[in-house]
Amino acid sequence: MINNSVFKEIILSNENFISNDIKKTIPREGLVFPERPNKVNVLYGVRRAGKTFILYQIFLENADTSMYIDFEDERLEGFELTDFDKLKDAFYELKPQHINSKDIIFLFDEIQVVKGWEKFCRRMVEREGIKVFVAGSASEMLPPSIHKALRGRAWSTQIFPFSFHEYILSREIKYSKDELIYGKYKPILKNHFLDYLQWGGFPEVVLLNSEFEKRKVLREYMEAMYFRDLVEKFDIKNIPLLEKLFNVLFSSFSAKFSANSFYRKFDREIPFSKDLLYEYYNHFQSSQLIFPVDIFSNSEFVRARNPNKIYLIDNGLAKRVRSQDRGRLLENTVFLELKRRGKELFYFKNDNECDLVTKRGDNFSVFQVTWELNENNRTREINGLIEACKYLGLNKGTILTYDMEDKINEAGLMIEIQPAWSWFYQRS
Repeated sequence: MINNSVFKEIILSNENFISNDIKKTIPREGLVFPERPNKVNVLYGVRRAGKTFILYQIFLENADTSMYIDFEDERLEGFELTDFDKLKDAFYELKPQHINSKDIIFLFDEIQVVKGWEKFCRRMVEREGIKVFVAGSASEMLPPSIHKALRGRAWSTQIFPFSFHEYILSREIKYSKDELIYGKYKPILKNHFLDYLQWGGFPEVVLLNSEFEKRKVLREYMEAMYFRDLVEKFDIKNIPLLEKLFNVLFSSFSAKFSANSFYRKFDREIPFSKDLLYEYYNHFQSSQLIFPVDIFSNSEFVRARNPNKIYLIDNGLAKRVRSQDRGRLLENTVFLELKRRGKELFYFKNDNECDLVTKRGDNFSVFQVTWELNENNRTREINGLIEACKYLGLNKGTILTYDMEDKINEAGLMIEIQPAWSWFYQRS
């Protein structure tokens, strides 16, 4: 049993740490929370993406009326559902002037470790008007599970590693947007984009300067994700299968993955069933490490019969990256940016292929992504874009390259060729 004095110690020590030791937080883009405190705000996403610092930011903006608790704090070992009310009482004993306040905010980190936490949080927002923000990395925090548990009282927000614009903000570059995109400081922006493309956007990694440190931290992330988010979480028994699938998925990003092809290739090397393969494949998805993208089709049968394209949660996790893989890194980064913007994503394949089809409501857009357009790929890339545009009834499409810029009219379509580094940065 955790006593009242321990709760007070934890509340005050967290308040002191955030107020005095957290020197800087990066404003995250696209975060929209409901103004009325009738929803539990759920921040979910892969570990180390920055969920905790979003909670810190909310605390710093509302320090006098907020309580931050990290349930992985060893002092909370044994915390049970009935302890939530004791925790709340300890907070009000420390701040009795706010007992009747309508501005109280509870910030709970890694809350999934407390069984039944949804009941307390739902009661706080429904009956006491307290704003509640919760964060976690586990699969239980995904919208399908969380909305069922909270009975419609959840407002879920997926948190990704830094976008390129957030990366630039974190580097404290003082030049204006126009100077970086059009002026003499453009090479600075391009160099940062190459760094972002290679190392990804995990906040801790972004703030490191040494390649040795970046590799070390990313290796630690991979190990934690592999063991904690896969092996331990799902009680994996067939480790050889998991390792083989892990290596294939993380070295085949921005490319198609067929479970049937995987099975045919490795079933004699490793004993496993197709059902087990699909189960493990789903674990990678629910851990938010990969995003499978379907072929664009109105037919569920066609979608099921065609392989997924696989994208990673962050470029820093990509394995076996060589110089010739720059186009795949670029495509993975474009995919993540479009997903941050709330797009539903597909790939297109008919006689030709188009990398990404986006859908939001009834609006569609199409993108080809290639490091450069040259005599070897120009016809293929343009034909794939044209075919997708015509299929969708669009009169324009976009080709993103590293550093080419042009506008061309072909087959009655306007094709805009854009340098990716400026397309990303002008997002803000």
